[in-house]
Parts: sequence; C-alpha cells; structure tokens
Amino acid sequence: MNVFHTYKNTFASDNETLGAIKGHEVDITLSLKRTYHLLLVRPAYPEIPRAREAFKKHIQELIELDLLRKLGHNEDVKVTTPVIISWNNDKSTMVGDFRAFNTYKVTERYSIPIRQETLTQLSKAKYKASIDALKGFLQNFLMPKPKRLLRIITCCGIYA
Repeated sequence: MNVFHTYKNTFASDNETLGAIKGHEVDITLSLKRTYHLLLVRPAYPEIPRAREAFKKHIQELIELDLLRKLGHNEDVKVTTPVIISWNNDKSTMVGDFRAFNTYKVTERYSIPIRQETLTQLSKAKYKASIDALKGFLQNFLMPKPKRLLRIITCCGIYA
C-alpha cells in the first residue's frame, strides 16, 4: 500500500489523465519561419459515405472525451493535416497523414523511445507490472505554441 501512496501521481485518477506523460512537454518547431509552405495547408481528402459516418462517430467520441474541439471560423489556421479512415476487420481507425508536416518538422535531439527500445528495457527488468504495449496509449502534453501546428482537417471540418 505504501507504494501506491508514494507513487500516486503515476496512476490515473479523477483529476489526472490516463497515460499522461508529465515532465516531457513536447515542443514542435518547423524549419520554416512565419510563411508556411503550401503543402502544410492541406484540404480534406474526399471520403465515401461509410467513412464519413465513421468520422462522425470517432470525432464525437473524441469531443466527449475533451481531447478534440471544432475550430471556429474566426480562429487562425496556418497548418492543417488531413485525416483518413483506415479499415481493419470492419473496425475503423482515424489516421493522420503527417508526411508533409514531418518534412518541415525539426527533429528533437532526445526523442521519445520507440516501442522496440522500451520492450528491450522491460525484458531486462527484475519486476514488471502488467503492460499492454499494443493496446495502451500515452498522451504527451504539448507546450502552448505548437498546438496551433496540430490542426486536423476532415470532411466534417477542422479540429484541434
């Protein structure tokens, strides 16, 4: 029980988000100054009706979880990333097309470790808690400035 009390900030609670990484706030910088390249202002990809319904469902779920919000017409949008629906065994997943964005993003010197590195480190551990590397998720907190660079665009509108 002492371990739970000592490391209580590690676990999710009513006030804390599940999987939130604190102490490593992500700062995104682009190799461009002020004038953004036209490739960074992308239109939404055309969607079939089945994908449009899946978009509405996914977006509504993310809005209810307070992870996404629709942008108003008066908000400044300089960068948009198109999102598509990927289907696997009749289950839909929203996938962002960040290829153009990654072309102009400056890579961090100390990036977050990839899954293989994490699993290698876990294999050497003496004690382990339960972990589901395939189904788990992490939330990275963003610094205020890069939030304007992560706007997604769908057939349903622009979201942040």
